[in-house]
Amino acid sequence: MDFTLRAPEPADVETLAQLHTRCWKQSYANQLPADYFTPEQLESRRTLWGRLVADQNPALRRVVAESQGELVGFALAGPGLDGEDRLQLYSLYLLAQCHGSGIGQGLLDAVLGDEPAVLWVARGNPRATAFYRRNGFAFDGAEKTDPGLPQMIELRMLR
Repeated sequence: MDFTLRAPEPADVETLAQLHTRCWKQSYANQLPADYFTPEQLESRRTLWGRLVADQNPALRRVVAESQGELVGFALAGPGLDGEDRLQLYSLYLLAQCHGSGIGQGLLDAVLGDEPAVLWVARGNPRATAFYRRNGFAFDGAEKTDPGLPQMIELRMLR
C-alpha cells in the first residue's frame, strides 16, 4: 500500500478528529461503554487536534499518514510525562484496513526512530502489544487507569 507521511496541517483538524474517533471505535469498542462516542467526545478531539496542530513546540513530534488521498493514521510523541527522562509515544493509531501495510511502522519510525522511549498500551490490545514488542518495547510492570475510563487499564512499555 502506497502512503506518504507528513506533518499535520490546520486543514486536517476535522479529519483528524474523525479519524481519531474512528480508530478508537475500531480499537476499543469492546472496552468502552456503548454511549462513549458522543458529539461531545468528537468535539473534544477537534479541540485536541486544533491545539496539537497549532503547537509550535519543536519537541512535539507529529506525523500523519496519507494513502490514496485520505488520512489513515497518525502518531504523536514528545517529552516524557510522569517524570520520564525518555521520549514518550503519546499515540499511534491506524485504520484497521491499513494494519499490516507498513504504515504503522513508518509512523513509529517517524516520531521515535530508534530512541529510548516509553508508551502506554491498553490491556487487551494484543495486536498493538505485538507491534511494540517487535520494535523493542517490553512491559515494566506499571499500570494505570484513567478516572474517566476505569474499565480501560493501560500497561507501560519501555525500550
